[in-house]
Amino acid sequence: MEQQEFIVIEGPIGVGKTSLARRLAESFNGELLLEDAGSNPFMQRFYENPRSSALPTQLFFLFQRAQQMGNLNQGDMFSSVRIADFLMDKDRLFAELTLDQHEMGLYDQVAATLGIESPLPDLVVYLQAPVDVLRQRISHRGISHEQQVKSRYLSDLVECYARFFHDYQQAPLLIVNAAEIDLVNSDEDYEMLLDRIRTHRKGRQYFNPMPMIT
Repeated sequence: MEQQEFIVIEGPIGVGKTSLARRLAESFNGELLLEDAGSNPFMQRFYENPRSSALPTQLFFLFQRAQQMGNLNQGDMFSSVRIADFLMDKDRLFAELTLDQHEMGLYDQVAATLGIESPLPDLVVYLQAPVDVLRQRISHRGISHEQQVKSRYLSDLVECYARFFHDYQQAPLLIVNAAEIDLVNSDEDYEMLLDRIRTHRKGRQYFNPMPMIT
């Protein structure tokens, strides 16, 4: 069976996409591409007052992703498996959620000027979980600026993701109910998902695993 060369993990904040991407990179002995939110100097201000800091926050991520995609396109896509915790196509989703009409126009102009070309994933893994689960996980991991995330913002984000992936057809898609499984600390849960990822080659599939009973 031909191996996937580019796998993307997606989902709202707190769902575990970066942790899963790290484990997959180890399993596939692949290259890891992470969305580096910690380097964004506007994140703290965004969570304190989203309206006032949305545009610089979004533009910082846009430039960051443009550089990452440029590096990815220049590399040898056949040298190893690439695992990313962000999908370039969804960047505009966040912009539409946080920017007003005039800011959105500026964002589109900048994005068009950059002319970002993103390789098509061999598989997108979309992790889902309800807002209460996301809040628990955000609280548990204890990143200071994330503790200020408003429940309304989380709810809007979950809905935006659901709408986005409802119509997504650009690449094979695996939709995972991640609410009841622990992909960080449970090897059994992780291996269940890893097996589905290894064998998924086309179309849209749903994975609703039950937690392992010990």
